[in-house]
Amino acid sequence: MHQIVSHPVDISRRWFVLATVVAAQFMFGVDAFIVNVAIPTIAAELHASPAQIDAVIAIYLVAYATLVITGGRLGDIYGTRNVFIAGVAGFTVTSLWCGLAQSGPELIVARLAQGATAALMVPQVLATIHLLFADASRARAFGIYGIVLGLAGAAGFLLGGLLVTLDLAGVGWRAVFFVNVPFGAIIIAAAFRIMPTFQHRAGTRLDIAGAVVLFLGLLCLIGPLLSGHDMQWSAWVWLVMATGIVIIAGFLRLERAVARRGGMPLIDLALLSDAAFMRGLAAVFFFFFANLSFYLVMTIYMQKGLHIPPLQAGLVFLPLALTFVIASRHGGIRAKHRGTLVLIEGCAVQIAGLAMLVAAVEWIDTPSVLILALVLTVFGYGQGLVMAPLSSAVLSSVKPASAGAGSGMYGTTAQIANAAGVAAIGAVFFAIEAAHSAQLALLAAVALFGASILACAAFLTWMRSITA
Repeated sequence: MHQIVSHPVDISRRWFVLATVVAAQFMFGVDAFIVNVAIPTIAAELHASPAQIDAVIAIYLVAYATLVITGGRLGDIYGTRNVFIAGVAGFTVTSLWCGLAQSGPELIVARLAQGATAALMVPQVLATIHLLFADASRARAFGIYGIVLGLAGAAGFLLGGLLVTLDLAGVGWRAVFFVNVPFGAIIIAAAFRIMPTFQHRAGTRLDIAGAVVLFLGLLCLIGPLLSGHDMQWSAWVWLVMATGIVIIAGFLRLERAVARRGGMPLIDLALLSDAAFMRGLAAVFFFFFANLSFYLVMTIYMQKGLHIPPLQAGLVFLPLALTFVIASRHGGIRAKHRGTLVLIEGCAVQIAGLAMLVAAVEWIDTPSVLILALVLTVFGYGQGLVMAPLSSAVLSSVKPASAGAGSGMYGTTAQIANAAGVAAIGAVFFAIEAAHSAQLALLAAVALFGASILACAAFLTWMRSITA
């Protein structure tokens, strides 16, 4: 049962509503990439350790991933409009806090809060589109949403480089967070004025215990990967990770207990027995494991290893981001005719892009910005071929009644994988960089990226063996 609009919304106004909620999604998307470009500058000014650098990105994703399903249900309980406005307000305030942070640990805590508020804001975007566009305009509305998602990456890289380079009002890297404040205020004002209210969904309950236990379990698993290098990989690091595994196992038992009591667990337990879906989720994990971590490693390598300024480093990614948008469109169209074969081909293109990157780094003493940009467009095209049709392919075996739960598990898995990749591959990169060189660290990271993408392709092939 879905929420329904409590009063009519005229056709023209709903497009302004779409612009409002998509602007919030754009702000969220930009924030994921803008921080990557600024990370080396942040680390230098705050004297942040490699573990703290990884944590600034990873903790944001962990908070978002573990709370995003709860955020969606809060929208059902208290109204999409109310939770959206609360989420944007929280995201705006926590962005200000991030910009005012005076130390690495403070910035990590602020990013944790920012990720939690994003989990309130983002689920309401798709919910609003779903509720307002039930006619022939739905495809156009979701098309606009998809384009905005793609452009957010390009805008994040470019804006991050510009803001750090321009050093507006002398605030330096802090501008990458401060920029959310005026945009957040405009979105809140627009939402108050034009966003319709919706009748609440009856019978929806929160699994607060499940959300807390999942967060603690993931923190115990990913946290040691972030701090292990600083702690010389002492015994307690491995003990905490083992504790995380125990907590995750306990989370599954807790969810089954919630279901037996007639409650609403965070995950749909029936989906755990869907072999095609579970193989697809494994493919999702390995794809995103090599996603955000790739951009973090490349940014640090360019700025620290090749001494490329932040603005030029951001521009290196711009052709990649635009190629990604083009490939996303191609991938979506081709997947209708060729199915998961397109995704496997996309993995092959990514591997080719990584091979070209290795060749450029090995054969050229100091690869230029132009050469790096050209090489990365190949990787970006492969990413676009996979990411666009991936959700549809993975969710294809899920029954309509479980579509919402499946989508929530997909999104959570993707963000957990992003965080795990940043933590694990980031730890390897920083350890090898400290012991040897940035070039050798990059090559080791590329090997891990390649292994993860090959694992993604293997699980996609395994999934195809069931669904074909």
